Amino acid sequence: MKKWILPVIILVMSILYIFFIPSDPMAVKLLFKVIPMLLIIAYAYLHFPSRKSIVHPLLLIGLFFCMIGDATLIWFIVGLSAFLIGHLFYTAGFLTQWRYSLLRLLSIVPIAIYSAWMGIQLVSSLKLNGQAELIIPVIAYITVISLMLWSAVMTGNLWATFGSLLFVISDSILSWNMFVSGINHSGIWIMTTYYAAQFLIASSVRTGTVGQGKRTDLKGPIISSI
Repeated sequence: MKKWILPVIILVMSILYIFFIPSDPMAVKLLFKVIPMLLIIAYAYLHFPSRKSIVHPLLLIGLFFCMIGDATLIWFIVGLSAFLIGHLFYTAGFLTQWRYSLLRLLSIVPIAIYSAWMGIQLVSSLKLNGQAELIIPVIAYITVISLMLWSAVMTGNLWATFGSLLFVISDSILSWNMFVSGINHSGIWIMTTYYAAQFLIASSVRTGTVGQGKRTDLKGPIISSI
């Protein structure tokens, strides 16, 4: 199979879900929602390097749990929990690729500032809307996804970094639209950034031996100068 065929199929199925599949029946909608993720998981698996490391199954498991989150987000806590588990696996995988630099280390500052601001907005809205029971799960999720983004930055891997950043953007739009204020065309923005995020994270597995401070495979871009 040519290398570009599967990404094109992923793109087509994502566009089909986002723009053409109706909301009803719900079962059909959910089926087409997870199809792009099944394809992304297959894409990640097919691009494992010849020398595999612990990061590869960790990211694959993370993708799987995020797919479960896709299918169960209609039950908010269940879906949120699945995504949280997925982010924990992503974080564990990214930490095995830790490549220290001071600039990357300091990225925790803007990430923490943004996370704190978003958390304050969401907690205020949850209290105002009488949904205080969601405060702890939401704060836990914000904390985990923020650590996931920071751990991705610390890999120096562009695929992982931008994928994780898009994941944060997607979830920010979703949570703002759900709890704070409606956003025009929110579904399009949420799913476009989400599928792009997952594809980029899946693409990050193409970088070879990890966790040893070396680059052994030039297929994936690495930030080596910051």
